[in-house]
Amino acid sequence: MRAVPTWTGPFDPNALPAELLTADRPYLVRGGFAHWPVVQAARQSDEALARYLMAQYNGVRVGLFQLAPEAQGRVFYADDTLTDFNFNRFSATLDQVLSGLLGVAQNPQAPGLYVGSTTVDAVMPGFLDANLMGLGDRDALVSLWLGNRTRIAAHYDLPDNLAVVAAGRRRFTLFPPEQIHNLYLGPLDPTPAGQPVSLVDFAQPDLARFPRFSRALEAAEVAEMEPGDALFIPSMWFHHVEGLAPVNLLINAWWRQTPEHVDSPLTALRLALMTLRDLPEKERRIWQQHFQHFIFEADDDTWAHIPPPARGVLGPIDETLSRQARTQLLNQLKR
Repeated sequence: MRAVPTWTGPFDPNALPAELLTADRPYLVRGGFAHWPVVQAARQSDEALARYLMAQYNGVRVGLFQLAPEAQGRVFYADDTLTDFNFNRFSATLDQVLSGLLGVAQNPQAPGLYVGSTTVDAVMPGFLDANLMGLGDRDALVSLWLGNRTRIAAHYDLPDNLAVVAAGRRRFTLFPPEQIHNLYLGPLDPTPAGQPVSLVDFAQPDLARFPRFSRALEAAEVAEMEPGDALFIPSMWFHHVEGLAPVNLLINAWWRQTPEHVDSPLTALRLALMTLRDLPEKERRIWQQHFQHFIFEADDDTWAHIPPPARGVLGPIDETLSRQARTQLLNQLKR
């Protein structure tokens, strides 16, 4: 597999370049955040990292996933029925999590411990003042991911993503969005963490069951990351994430390049599954043309013949029009 290309353009960690944050492909930034105090602490030792985090911690409990040793760190479904998961959820304090990680750090058969997608400001209010991400005025959600040698199945995120390794080592395996056909996604619900995930075990891919996965691997790119490295992942790129050290900490920021009133396209997909997929084929083809006309190939000429006051949702959608359209849709769904 190819390596994710390294960003070679201008880079200021306190004011990240727009060219990077709006790119249409992933880029790896080597050492871009090596100056962070949390990275400096992690490079001293895992114990120094724990002391640094506890000095920022406000006592709020976090969600902890625990996996049996035989899961080999893979956060996944419990079995092939895809109805339950192979981990238990607990509520814990950060010091309990850190003590657990340090306590099993030397155990090759340690259970998997994983704190995922926890809002940084909610548990460490001063952390981002000392460890700046340089995102400017972007309305970003900044989260922490803390654990040992865990593996997160390939999935996509709707927002753009900047992921910074603060401690330990991580391996990201990335696929462009068009590889969706070759990654064998599981159900939309239930999912281990919100998004549908690839059912392929990357450590032992079963190519008899998932033969097209070999094509996905031909398009894959890999980023091997050390403390201070950052990875930009564009919206909808699939990524499989592995923690490679006994203690790993990732800080990531998510943001969208659309206004808040633009709903998730996943909502449209769910509605399409309910209303379009099971139509007779000839009707599906007709609706495919409608979507091409109104959505995927739409431009100013699409509605130029309609007076602006009469365009409704065919014209530019602002917050007010979005709210009206959402109310109308909800009323239709209640019928």
